[in-house]
Amino acid sequence: MAENPVLAYGRWLAHTPYDWPQDALKSAWRELVDQIGVTVPGAAEPVTGIARKVVSVWGHGPSCAAGQRQRLAAPWAALVNGAAGHALDLDDNFDPPKAHATTVLIPAILALAEQEGKGGAACLDAYICGLQIIGRVGQGVNPYHRDRGWHATATLGAVGAAAACARLLELDEEKSACALSLSTSMAAGFMVQFGTMAKPLHAGLAAKAGIVAASLARAGMDASMDVLDGRTGMNHLMVGPDYEALRDHLENPDHGHTMRFETKNIGTPLLITEHGFRVKRFANCGASHRALDGLLDLRETHGFNADDVARIDVTAPQVHLNNLMYDDPQTPLEAKFSMPYALAVILKYGDFHLGDFTPAAVRRPEVRALYERIHLHGVDALEGACPTRVVVTLADGQKFETVRQWPLGSKAAPFSDAQYWAKFNRCAGPYLCADDLHALRNALENFTSLDDIGVMTRYLAQPLKARKE
Repeated sequence: MAENPVLAYGRWLAHTPYDWPQDALKSAWRELVDQIGVTVPGAAEPVTGIARKVVSVWGHGPSCAAGQRQRLAAPWAALVNGAAGHALDLDDNFDPPKAHATTVLIPAILALAEQEGKGGAACLDAYICGLQIIGRVGQGVNPYHRDRGWHATATLGAVGAAAACARLLELDEEKSACALSLSTSMAAGFMVQFGTMAKPLHAGLAAKAGIVAASLARAGMDASMDVLDGRTGMNHLMVGPDYEALRDHLENPDHGHTMRFETKNIGTPLLITEHGFRVKRFANCGASHRALDGLLDLRETHGFNADDVARIDVTAPQVHLNNLMYDDPQTPLEAKFSMPYALAVILKYGDFHLGDFTPAAVRRPEVRALYERIHLHGVDALEGACPTRVVVTLADGQKFETVRQWPLGSKAAPFSDAQYWAKFNRCAGPYLCADDLHALRNALENFTSLDDIGVMTRYLAQPLKARKE
């Protein structure tokens, strides 16, 4: 019989040495930079303000909450910062769990590290470990866990955050396993919440769950070891009663999605380097990004504009189109999950940025008038077996076509360090004075050597307001 995955993952977390290859540490650091960058403007979003207002009355604590000077208990700070980091949908994707992993892991790790007095190196170690476990659990239940409507950032994110927090607290194998188990009792979130404030809140709730689960386990709380693969474990309840049939007939799975929990070679390969990330250049659902890259490239290459185009046809995996559920978005949050809106903006203006997610921008008649020219065609196939095809037909009959297997920012086309910092500056620059922006960047550049991560987080722990351009 296969080893119990909860016990195996607990043992791995407790005994794996801090001996990471340099490329893994570099990747972890770059995602930290990306996450802090998107958290700064996210702290000014309504969902973050509501979360701050609610949890702030529940007491002070040692941990930074983005957008305010009052510090909070670690779980509440993680909730606020997770919501802020995911508010713009500009944070990275990680394929093994099919989740926004970093916006759960980093808020949980930083809030707990401030409580425990941990330094930057310990934070990156916890991040790599948490990412490995969220990936292994994700590979055990995907692709169908997410394809059937679970928001994996919320469900699997809670488990990954618990793993990262268990590592940061240096729990033994039994308590690490209990932390993972306890986190599944707080793992929830449906994709029906996409297009509402609840969607970014999911990331904060998962980050909070990780801290709570690991802290309860440290204090001696026990829990079942059958929560992942037992008769009523995550695999059966959060995939379906046909779990075994789906698993046994799965062919050519993407991203290691075998629907089996790897317990023999848990740390090999190291998922952070094996799979990399999908780092976003557009502040909307990543399921649209292959198409957006393609249309933008065609527009720039061939020089057409909106008036020249008769129709755009996009052929993509149906599982991608399922994420993009708003054909006629009415709000900025709905627009983040609309393929027609994103394509229409790029077709009209040749760009797509944060300014396109305001109520006035979403209502622009010149953008909405283009929806009828956009035609989406779903293919019942896994993502890896179905690249996204974009065909632009001009009014004079000319056709231009491109096929995209991976978006820019993925492992196949990664951002350079300069591109990471350019995104960081675009996101954080309007919300911080020049001196604070420089100091935050300097703290991030030296993060691994920081004994006190408060040197960095202090720049998040203040009211953030956009400057007038």
